[in-house]
Amino acid sequence: MKKILSILAVLLVCFVLLANGSQETVENNVIKVGATPEPHAEMLKLVVDNMAEAGYELKIIEFTDYVTPNQALEDGDIDANFFQHVPYMESFNSEHGFHLASAGGIHIEPLALYSKTVSSYEDFEDGATIAIPNDPTNEGRALLLLQSAGLITLKDKNNLESIPMDIVDNPKNLKFTEIEAATLPRILEEVDGAVINGNYAIPAGLIATRDGLLVEGADSPYVNIVTVKEGHENDPGIKALIAALQSDEIKQWVAETYKNGEVVLTF
Repeated sequence: MKKILSILAVLLVCFVLLANGSQETVENNVIKVGATPEPHAEMLKLVVDNMAEAGYELKIIEFTDYVTPNQALEDGDIDANFFQHVPYMESFNSEHGFHLASAGGIHIEPLALYSKTVSSYEDFEDGATIAIPNDPTNEGRALLLLQSAGLITLKDKNNLESIPMDIVDNPKNLKFTEIEAATLPRILEEVDGAVINGNYAIPAGLIATRDGLLVEGADSPYVNIVTVKEGHENDPGIKALIAALQSDEIKQWVAETYKNGEVVLTF
C-alpha cells in the first residue's frame, strides 16, 4: 500500500509540473523573443519597460533571415518570434514539420515593387529582369502583386504559393530571379526591378508609398504576428507581450515614425 501511495505521489507531482508547464514556458520570468531588426525589434525595444512592469524581463534576439528564428523557436532556444505572417508560418510548418502558432497579429508591412531604372512599372522594357523573394509564400505574394497590375497572369489567380512556372501570360517577357528576401535591397541596382518585403525595404531607406511602383493594398492578409510553439498561445507572459505590442505607446510610435504608411497597425 505504501508503495502504491508513493507512486501516486510521484505521479501527482509530475502532473502538477506538466500543468504548470502548459501555462508558462518562460524560465525565471525571462521571455526571449527573436525578431528581424526593423520594425519588429524596434517595437520590442519600446515595450521592455512595459514587460518589466508586468513582471517579465524581455530579451530581444535579432535575426537577419526568415529561417533561423523559426528553427530557434521550434528548438526551444527562444520563447517567441516576431517577423512573419500566418501564410509563411503555415508553409514553414508544412515544409519542416514544425509546430508553430500565432499568438496575435500586430501590423502589416506593405510589399512593394521597386526600381532604380524606371519610374513606372509600365516602362519596363521587353525582357526586363525582376527579382522576387525565394521563400514559398512571399514569392507567391510578389507574383500576385505583379499580377494585380497586369504585368503577368497566373494559372491560379489566387494561389499564394505560385512560382514563375505558374505564369501563363507574360506580355513583357519578364525574367524572374529568385533571391533570398534579405538580399533584395542590396541587388536592386543590379536588376530592372525587385519586389521587396517591408521589413527589409525600411532599413534600406525605401518607402513603399513613396518609392514603390506597385504597393500591396491595406487589405492585405499578410499580418505580421507574434509566433509561439503550439499550445502556448495563452501563456501569461505571451499574453502580456501581445498586450504591450498592442498598446497606445506603439500606436503613437508608429504614427510618428512611419508617416508614409510603411507600417500599418491592425489592432
